[in-house]
Amino acid sequence: MPITAVLFDLDGTLLPMDQELFAKTYFTSIAKYVAPRGYEFDSLIKGIWAGTKAMMKNTGEKRNDTVFWETFASLFGNRVYNDMPTFDRFYAEHFDDIAPVCGHDARAARAVRLCRERGRKTVLATNPIFPKIATVKRMGWAGLMPEDFDLFTTYEDSYYCKPNPAYYTTILDELGLTPEECLMVGNDVGEDMIARELGMQVFLLTDCIINRKDEDISVYPHGGFDALLAFLDEKLV
Repeated sequence: MPITAVLFDLDGTLLPMDQELFAKTYFTSIAKYVAPRGYEFDSLIKGIWAGTKAMMKNTGEKRNDTVFWETFASLFGNRVYNDMPTFDRFYAEHFDDIAPVCGHDARAARAVRLCRERGRKTVLATNPIFPKIATVKRMGWAGLMPEDFDLFTTYEDSYYCKPNPAYYTTILDELGLTPEECLMVGNDVGEDMIARELGMQVFLLTDCIINRKDEDISVYPHGGFDALLAFLDEKLV
């Protein structure tokens, strides 16, 4: 079936990065910013991880942001709800300071815009564990804007996370798509290539590949950005 929509992962795909370096820099930055509110570094990091893991296990009863803050509050108390504006200000005023630890490849934006030039829908299918403001900023680091996508996922509007297949089916339902007419592009074998089990076509971008279970990637179309652009040029006729 012809491809009518292309879904792109963000971190490690459109936005090249070392995930461990990014996480370390991000945690250090946010911990320093909220420290005056009484959050000790190690406890804060454990709290963020706990909230993230809870979102990853979300089964759809609540939105991801609700799951995160309820988990965070279970560790620090309800005072966290009064501190939410402080966390929001961090993303608004200081999150961009982290951008230098990420890479940049102009071919990422070129790939998205090629899809749009060929009349296809585009989706930023990034794991929705960040608020919208942080997602839009990371998008910008990759040279893209919200207007480049028909849909992008954030923790305020999502009820599931990758690799839960429901994350993908929710996107399909919202845009009125079938799996067979979609292509998922990502760098994470476990989280992105699972889309193929739903019937989507896939492309594994290998520049910042994550392959936790050391799976055989030869079963997927794969390669770097040049290979991706050639693949899209061939498929999106």
